[in-house]
Parts: sequence; structure tokens; C-alpha cells
Amino acid sequence: MSASRPEEHTCCPETATSHPNDPVPEEPKDFPSVHLCPIKTNQSAQSSATSLHFTDTSSPDSPSTPATDPQVDDALERPKDEQVAVVEPSTPRRQRRASTKLISQSPEDVKRILVGKAGANTELVEKFCCGGGCCFLESLNEDPKTSAGLPVVVPDNDAFRSLGLKLGPLSLESELTKLAELPTENVSFLRHSEPIFAEASSVKDHPPKFVTPHPPYEVFSAKVHHARELTKPGAEKRTYHFDLDVTDYPVEGGDVDFVVGGAAGVCPPNPEELVEDLFDLLSVPRFLRDKPVSLKTNGGRWPTIWGEEMPRQLATTRRELLTWCSDLQSYPPTKPLLRLLAEYADAPNERKILLYLSSAQGQAAFCDLRTGPHITVPQLLHAFPSSKPPLTQLLSVLDTLSPRFYSLSQDPQTSCRRDGTYCRRIIEIAVTVHETPNWRGGPRTGVGSGFLERIARKITEAEENGINPWDLDLRVPMFRGLMANPLAREFVTDGPMLLIGAGVGVAPFRGFVQRRLKSANCANKVWVLQGIRDSLLDELYGGEWGVDEEKVRTVVQSRTGEGIYVQDEVRRQADLVWFVINALDGRVFVCGSSKGMGEGVERALVDVVIDKASLNREEAERFWEQKKLDKQYITLKNKKV
Repeated sequence: MSASRPEEHTCCPETATSHPNDPVPEEPKDFPSVHLCPIKTNQSAQSSATSLHFTDTSSPDSPSTPATDPQVDDALERPKDEQVAVVEPSTPRRQRRASTKLISQSPEDVKRILVGKAGANTELVEKFCCGGGCCFLESLNEDPKTSAGLPVVVPDNDAFRSLGLKLGPLSLESELTKLAELPTENVSFLRHSEPIFAEASSVKDHPPKFVTPHPPYEVFSAKVHHARELTKPGAEKRTYHFDLDVTDYPVEGGDVDFVVGGAAGVCPPNPEELVEDLFDLLSVPRFLRDKPVSLKTNGGRWPTIWGEEMPRQLATTRRELLTWCSDLQSYPPTKPLLRLLAEYADAPNERKILLYLSSAQGQAAFCDLRTGPHITVPQLLHAFPSSKPPLTQLLSVLDTLSPRFYSLSQDPQTSCRRDGTYCRRIIEIAVTVHETPNWRGGPRTGVGSGFLERIARKITEAEENGINPWDLDLRVPMFRGLMANPLAREFVTDGPMLLIGAGVGVAPFRGFVQRRLKSANCANKVWVLQGIRDSLLDELYGGEWGVDEEKVRTVVQSRTGEGIYVQDEVRRQADLVWFVINALDGRVFVCGSSKGMGEGVERALVDVVIDKASLNREEAERFWEQKKLDKQYITLKNKKV
């Protein structure tokens, strides 16, 4: 058996990137010391694959290979008088674990591995689930007598075509197995004859009181002081800045307050047109949509957010529930939802297709449906127009509409706006609009980002017409985010910091820099590596960091000039990375997307350690894992909303 191909190492360029006024600190005693020495070609190069104090120990019985130097060939090709980094081990070198192990040399060995004893017949290795759903897939077994039967006629509408379903040889007579169970009804509306204590509702502006993120504190209606677009026309993604007035935010127990690196939780509503469309598709009479009802649930947390799991009886309206409590567009379809639609589909062809997606035979099509473009609940009802499930049963299977969290983009302890002679407290957030095509051909935005963009556009339109945005009285339902956010939890006022971010991921770092200005000294310096696409279109907060930006901030562009990504700049700034992570109380923060920028920066940081400490990749990865445990390497992954 051969070992998997190791990941290629990208060397860090040799550039003078260290800060000229900052000496490289002395490495901790537990780390190998690095010095420069000439390498002679007539001598064997010393192995640089020395494990650090956190290197995993090998079992005495595990196979080992002689310690080898992966850089020997490179060293022999260098000039004789060239100096290179060599690591002196602080502890005696031990043999490294082999990367491969021979486990079979004959068919008898294979049989022994598969069934546990030699001479036995080979059997199928026990199945396990990889999470992709492939183990639930079964083929369509057509009866020869009905193979020429009636094929399924697909619905002729744009919504169905947008799903891109591949039904194969599905017919009305196809036998389907392992159907998803019909979900139980967990929600009911009581008769009007029972007592109802309904309060005045502002369904379009603020969620009902039972939508409580962290009881007993309620959602706060924050007035929008101002909003503006940070990006320029033509940018690939639109990003907006919001100033929210929290002067009257209620005092919470435990001396809790907004902090640097903290977050604001926003409770966005479903768009009004989406809710109306769903009402129409379910044929809910208009006189019932806003009529007070007594909602009864059999258990769970819904319609609250983080309340106790328990039965509830609440006064509300159908519109409130669809606007503030159930997510209609963020989650992919589930089998319970498809099974419910099949149960109430009157058209035989639509029912068959929905049952097929809920069965073992339709597992592949179901997986494609979940991993494809975003699908809203109204889109499914448009695709299968004969299905009109009761609203109570539909509410029983939909996911809860959760808050969206946005990092504060300033130091909340110093930000305020003057209102005459009174200073009102302001928090600032930055929001990037995530947009994808919808099935009608237009754009689809996230629930939270779309809601906030609609507010920003109203403010822009008011300013163009000479109206003060403050007079619009626009509100954002929000609450103070829990301080479990790693950026807020690990921010300290002492020690050097390196802040690495791309796109809106740099927003919280602006607050870090503003706070550090209060205690600026040689030991508390801060550096920012900011990745953008084009500085003319999507550079965020240029000139708004409250400091001489050229000294603390480096901006790299991926679409113009040299085409450098932020992870490339991390390798170029290898000296700076190594200085910060080894300094007393030094910290490296990374904020960005987990799929692109985050993974790229992580690989770049590993490359820096490989070059600076002469470790192999596995040891370098363990180095950063240890730094995470030591709270010196902190990452935050942004989620699309």
C-alpha cells in the first residue's frame, strides 16, 4: 500500500518584511533555537525535522524510519557560502514514525484483514455512513409488465424546471421503498370561542414578545442613526455600514456591555411579499391572516428562539408566525417537508415525484436538490401547485427563523453622535449582501442582509430627496450578542497582534485598532493584513481606522495589479508572523470565509512555521493547534446570511 501524496509546501519569499524597530524576540526555551550557519557541500546536512515539545509521541512498537532531511537536496544545490536556517534540537532526537506500513503481501493477507482469519471467504466490509446519503440509495426496479406503463409527466412551470430534478425511469407504477415518515403535527390553532389575550401587534416592524433570544431579555428596537454603502458601484458584493442607536438599551444583569470584537444579534423578518405569496399558495383567506389566534404547541422551543423545550399556548396571528418565527428561504428542503407536500398533493404525477424524493430510490435526486441553488418554501409550492398542506402542519416542519450576528466594527466604548448637546451611544456594524439568482430570474438575498439592505436603500433615497434619515424612524430589532464570540473573548490590551481578514472580515479589527490607540506603545503594536478584490471598488473603511494606516495596515488586491491574495501576503510577511506568535502575549486573529480565505490563510501560516522552524507539515500543523489551545491563534468563520 502506498502513502497518500503529501501536500506541497509553498516557500515564503525572502523579503525584508520585519518591522525595523522591532527586534525578533528570543524564542521560548521549549522551542528549538534558530541561527544562521554556512552549509558545506562535503558534509551531510543536519536533519531539520526536529519535533517540538507538543509533538505526538510514538509507540515503542510502531515502525520507524531513519530521520531524514527533506531539504538536503536543496542544500547541496546552494552556493557554499550561502547561509540558511538550521534548527538545533533542544532535546535528543527520536526516530520519526513511518508514513506507511506494510499490512498485506498476498491474497491470504487480504482475506485475513477482511474477515479476521485466513482461509475464509472474502466478505463485504461493513458499511458506514459518510454523511453524503449515498448509503440510502436504491435503484428503481421496474416490473417488466409495467415497464411500458405511464411515465410521470413533470409539472410544466418555471419553478419546477428551476429545481433541475433528474427522475430517471420514474413512472406512476414505480415501487418506492423506505419512504420518510409523515411528520407529526406539533402546532394547532384553538377555536375562537376560547379566551384570547392578544396584544397590539407591530408585525412589520418588531417581532412579538415571545421571540426572545436569551430570556428574560427582550429584543430591542434600535433606531437607525445612519447607513451608507462602503463599496462602490461595480463591486462583486455590496457591503453596507450601519450606525445603530443603543442609548436606551436596557441594563442587563452581570455588568454585561458591548465590547470590542463583540457582536450584535439582528432578528430579521421574512420579506412581506414572500409571506403574502405563501398565504396565497396555501389559499389562506385574507380575513384570517391577521386575525388573533391562540397558538398551541406540543413541545419544543418554537416559536421562541432559545427558550425552554416545553408545550406552549400563545396569543399571536398567522402573519406574525410566518414573518418572525419560521424560516422560509435559508434551509434546503428536508424529507419530512417533501413527504408532507406529497401527502397533500392532488395531482398523481406531483405526488409521485414528491414521494420519489422522499424514498430510497430518489436519494440521489434528493441530495442534488439539497446541494443545488437555494430553494424557498414558496418555490416548492409553485413547483407542485396541487399541494396545499394545512398551515399548522407546515409550521410543524419548518426551521426556526434564527438571528443573524454581525461583529461590531468599532470600539463601542468611545463611539457616540451628538444630538444637540447630548451624546447618543452608537454601535456600528458592517453587512455584506449575499446575492444569488432566484427561480424567477431576479436576485435573491439572504434574510438578514436583504432586510438591512432595504433599510439602507430607504436612507439613501431619503438623503437624495433632502430628508433627514433620522426622521424616517427606521428600526432594527436587535440584541446584544453573547460574549462567547472568540474575537471578544480573546481580545487583550497587552501584547502585539496580527489581524488577518478579507472582505467584511476586517470589520471587527477596526475596533481592535481603535482600542489599541488608547494604550499605544512598543509592546502593544498591531498590524492588519487586509485582502480585497479591487481597491477602487470594495476596500472597506479606507481612511477610517483612526490612525496612520500605512504604519499598521497592508492592503492586497486579488483582481488588480499583481493579483495577490491575503494568504500570499501572509507568506511575504513571514518575519512578522513569526515575531508576533512568539512574542509575550502575542496573538494572531483570522476572520473570513471558511471555504476560501480561511483555509488559504491556514495553509500559509503552516508554511511560515515550516520555513521558520524547519519543521515538517504535520509538526507545523500541531504547532498552530497548540497555539489555538494557548489562545494565541484565534479564528472566526463568517456565515452567509
